[in-house]
Amino acid sequence: MLVNQHQPASSKGSRISSLPLKPQLSPNAMKVLEKRYLKKDEDGNPVETPAEMFRRVASNIAQADLIHDHEVDIEAVEEEFYRMMARLEFLPNSPTLMNAGRELGQLSACFVLPIGDSMESIFDAIKNTALIHKSGGGTGFSFSRIRPSNDVVLSTKGVSSGPISFMTVFDAATETIKQGGTRRGANMGILRVDHPDILDFITAKQSNDKLNNFNISVALTEEFMEAVDRDGEYDLVNPRTGKVSKSLEARRVFEMIVNLAWKNGDPGIVFIDRINHDNPTPHIGEIESTNPCGEQPLLPFESCNLGSINLSRMVGSAGELDYEHLGHVVDGAVHFLDNVIDVNNYPLPEIEQKTKANRKIGLGVMGFADLLIELGIPYNSEEAVTIAGEIMEFIRDRAGKKSAQLAEKRGAFPNFEGSIYDTAPGLKVRNATTTTIAPTGTLSIIAGCSSGIEPLFAVSYVRNVLDNTEMVEVHRSFERMARDGGYYSEELMKEIAKKGSLKDLPEIPDEMKSLFVTAHDVSPEWHIRMQAAFQKFTDNAVSKTVNFPHDASTDDVKQVYMLAYRTGCKGVTIYRDGSREIQVLNIAGNKQANGFIPGQVKPRPRPGFITGGTHKLTSGCGNIYVTINQDEHGLFEVFSSMGLAGGCKGAQSEAIARLISLALRSGVAVDAVVKSVKGIRCPTPGFSDGVKVNSCPDAIAQALLVHLEKMPKLAGNIESMELRPSAELAHCPECPECGSTSLEFGEGCVFCRSCGFSRCG
Repeated sequence: MLVNQHQPASSKGSRISSLPLKPQLSPNAMKVLEKRYLKKDEDGNPVETPAEMFRRVASNIAQADLIHDHEVDIEAVEEEFYRMMARLEFLPNSPTLMNAGRELGQLSACFVLPIGDSMESIFDAIKNTALIHKSGGGTGFSFSRIRPSNDVVLSTKGVSSGPISFMTVFDAATETIKQGGTRRGANMGILRVDHPDILDFITAKQSNDKLNNFNISVALTEEFMEAVDRDGEYDLVNPRTGKVSKSLEARRVFEMIVNLAWKNGDPGIVFIDRINHDNPTPHIGEIESTNPCGEQPLLPFESCNLGSINLSRMVGSAGELDYEHLGHVVDGAVHFLDNVIDVNNYPLPEIEQKTKANRKIGLGVMGFADLLIELGIPYNSEEAVTIAGEIMEFIRDRAGKKSAQLAEKRGAFPNFEGSIYDTAPGLKVRNATTTTIAPTGTLSIIAGCSSGIEPLFAVSYVRNVLDNTEMVEVHRSFERMARDGGYYSEELMKEIAKKGSLKDLPEIPDEMKSLFVTAHDVSPEWHIRMQAAFQKFTDNAVSKTVNFPHDASTDDVKQVYMLAYRTGCKGVTIYRDGSREIQVLNIAGNKQANGFIPGQVKPRPRPGFITGGTHKLTSGCGNIYVTINQDEHGLFEVFSSMGLAGGCKGAQSEAIARLISLALRSGVAVDAVVKSVKGIRCPTPGFSDGVKVNSCPDAIAQALLVHLEKMPKLAGNIESMELRPSAELAHCPECPECGSTSLEFGEGCVFCRSCGFSRCG
């Protein structure tokens, strides 16, 4: 963080006084706020408006000023904070919006916890993780201090199970905790590339049913990257003894990382030595891990509160970037985020001590793609990369200047002496870091802008609405320009939503195609160049997903990783389109099981009258109703319907039920049917009467079991059968909450632009 002030060319047309003070929110924003952010009564109904929410947050955060100045005009501070949020110019991270001014009062999104090489340290970390997740935060860990598997355990003369086995314990603990009733826990697991168990770590998530609450990243060292360059070996070091255990070929390990990332996005990579090169307090400790999305490196027991400026609101009346307006918002945002540190209710005393000692804040941006569109600049262009650097340099320098001003009144951060800033007499800063580029998934929905520094997710997409009809959502700038150009039509917007891109539509002018590029229209190299442009002027790190087409090769991924290393990025997350789509269901057993031979068996006809019952279960996709009927010979047919009709999920569950019915009517044993679908997993499970429901197929299997229990004469020996998953499902292309096809994958996470659903891991 530099303190000198970057001075851009003077700007004109400041809009600060002309923006409305009442929040102007889209239907999607209202839906997200009502579901996840606004206060609710005992029945789950919202009891505050968005304006009241912003006022609640502004009032609570402003109170910190009284700690430093008892005569401050607290109403004026509150009004400044309220204005930034209500005008959607700046939003803090989700826990601050949810919890400020409320009983929980936990306002930070990011935490890193230490894990030592002892059972006591490991299970202390699990306990602390539960407390953080319960309060609404995400956690990062380095498992690099844990001795490798099969290493000696002196106290018992046994052997250790290694870091991967302990990660599964953290994963299971996370699965049981729903954060504050609004957010599910997310974890980052990091292992150094020189740990003896690194090969097992790299492949830990190649199966989609493991570590689903973790993003994982390999911490690459400079020594390792140099060995990759020269095609040499590097050493693995036992963390218990500090001794070399063996050596590996660096390129072989690097290619394994690339291959697994190509397969499903995990693991990511972080350049750990580069991160520690920028560690502002090296005298306090070494950075070992980051938050779940990778943009916030932190010391053990450190937390950070983040916030983002909506760049789409920084366009002046003449269509130029309004630096004067941007500067005012930066000043207010730094003031706001520094105050959060003082009023925060920390989940652990160790976290409060470390956070207040370093006072790290992370101010970033969202709406960058929208800004480029308003300026008439294509995302994948030299001009866009240049302006990215200019904007972030201005924000960094202005934030540094504001941090220095706060230090004059409030004092420097307590660990200032010995920090990287402790170089010149009289120089003080309030915050060890001031800038971070976060993903802003749900925040960008609230603000009505593009996410973080990413390209547009889509120009047009389909959203399911409450009456089970589909509504086409169109980017507001594209709709305006298309209407002005005379080629707007509902049919064209639906066609765009279907294709996901403008590039193959002859009705769209070429200049519009180049301006409204989506994530998959942008080549991986441009993604990295944009990330590097922002990283150059960011204290912490940059959240950015490099999108690849489905037919990308592992060599393509490898080239991007090397480009990221050479251009100064601190980490890379990639996503190859379709690598986490639904996989084909594998039916257990061979095709002659239970006497079933294709072409030789016909299903028995349906009688005019049949008896049965309907079972209601709750899956991660919502309520599912399973009707099971039987005739005189046994179970006869199955029907399923979703609480929310329409969409792929309902169609698939209906198809599964029809095929089960066909099997039952053809004489297939019930236990074979249940075995085929029991245990199939979706990324988001549900619970019915305390029993976990892994997916819609799993719900049907459980309904069959319950039905048989209630009708013992039909059950046969089903009670004794061993039930195992017969297939694995990766991430579903539809949102499990609203059914929208607007799911975005990024930074190891998935979120829905329609309703705000999110999940990491």
